[in-house]
Amino acid sequence: MDGKILARIGAVVFIGVALTVTAIEMSSKDDEPDALATRDRSIASQDPLASELRRCSGIGEAGPRDPSCVKAWADSRRRFLGQHDSATAPAAVAPKTLFPDVPSSADRKEGERTDVTAPAMQVEPPRPEIR
Repeated sequence: MDGKILARIGAVVFIGVALTVTAIEMSSKDDEPDALATRDRSIASQDPLASELRRCSGIGEAGPRDPSCVKAWADSRRRFLGQHDSATAPAAVAPKTLFPDVPSSADRKEGERTDVTAPAMQVEPPRPEIR
């Protein structure tokens, strides 16, 4: 036999075996269920928040308008950040003013505008003249 013919026969046999193995593998059913899907179902059955979050992500753009979804997202955020209930949380601190020299809106008169781009000028008391 010629070497070329032997190489061609070997290639045809190899392709035939590869196609047969592929066909068998594709037609066989998986005996084990998908581990990820099973794990998701078990987590959802243990944690009602996870199932609610899954439902909210499935309803699309209606999620932000659904009160139960907003509550579920707030609970998830609080759980993720490790925050406690708002009843036990410390009281909020009043924000500090960025421009302490500028009068607040409550101190200003109606219609009066304040230029916040320029620093407020402070008037120093007159100094005694030294001679």
